Amino acid sequence: MSVTTRGKTDLKNYTLPELEGWLVAMGEKPYRARQIMRWIYASRASSFEAMTDLPRSLRERLAAEAYLGSFTVQTVSRSADGTDKFLFVLEDGNCIESVLIPEKKHHTICLSTQLGCAMGCAFCLSGQRGLLRNLSVSEIVNQVLHIQQEHLPEQAVFNLVFMGMGEPLANYENLLKALHLLTDPAGFNLSHRRITVSTSGLIPQLERLSRALPVNLAISLNATNDRLRTRLMPVNKSYPLAALIAAAARLPLPARKRITFEYILIKGVNDSREEARALAALLRRVPCKINLIPFNEHAGAGFKTPHPSAIEQFRECLTAKRFTVMLRQSKGRDVGAACGQLGYARRQSG
Repeated sequence: MSVTTRGKTDLKNYTLPELEGWLVAMGEKPYRARQIMRWIYASRASSFEAMTDLPRSLRERLAAEAYLGSFTVQTVSRSADGTDKFLFVLEDGNCIESVLIPEKKHHTICLSTQLGCAMGCAFCLSGQRGLLRNLSVSEIVNQVLHIQQEHLPEQAVFNLVFMGMGEPLANYENLLKALHLLTDPAGFNLSHRRITVSTSGLIPQLERLSRALPVNLAISLNATNDRLRTRLMPVNKSYPLAALIAAAARLPLPARKRITFEYILIKGVNDSREEARALAALLRRVPCKINLIPFNEHAGAGFKTPHPSAIEQFRECLTAKRFTVMLRQSKGRDVGAACGQLGYARRQSG
């Protein structure tokens, strides 16, 4: 179902088949849906009046019964390394954060899927105040629309990573619809290869998504035993390591595609050589890549970033076991835009 406000329907919550069905129920032709979606996602129309190839009678009816959801930017924080953090004000007055990261040959947009997070990971700022609500489809895709239109050069190449606030798979239905809009030729027309969805390990939704769309998958692991992982990530109580690794191993991945396991390195907690060897043993039968992420310090978490030498030793232990290992160079730390640093603001009362 679509989210409605002001007694009207936000058409950005609809996939193409849903929009066709909505129009048919109004007595309109289904082909009008493609026209409307082209105006929204290709031409970036902000009103129905701008959709000049639609009959005036339809434009007037759309204006009476529907709207195109949007939000405003409260602040844009620019990091010394060029990373931009956006504080978006939603229609209900609450705020979310998204990030635009410059790379050598492309840009990366880090998207949020929830207002807060219920996972309660010990290293992550987003979940410290819990979950307020899920983001709508419109609120997810509007992050891409705004950043692409207002902050990227025309025809710029960009990747999307669902690694911002929230657990994407806990908002599964809206996430899936947003992914369909992002990859549909009538929508954003992005390649699946440029989209990565990260999860703390919700196994049923992970398996559903792997069957639904061939997007890249990343699993946040961060420990090699249940005791430590439960301490860091309470979701491990429901989906312990053995079940999670077994599920990852049986995912129906396309040829030559591998799962990414994200491992946040925390000083004195999970950054030893012994942990690196245990991680190699844990993942030895899973076609994967390992993304090492030095912990990004923030207020409220009593953890520290490991020394560079400890990070390098951990990486070398894994590469010696023939794993493909990526060391993420955290960007945007100075403005709170790095992994684990995003937060949200509640609507002010009064």
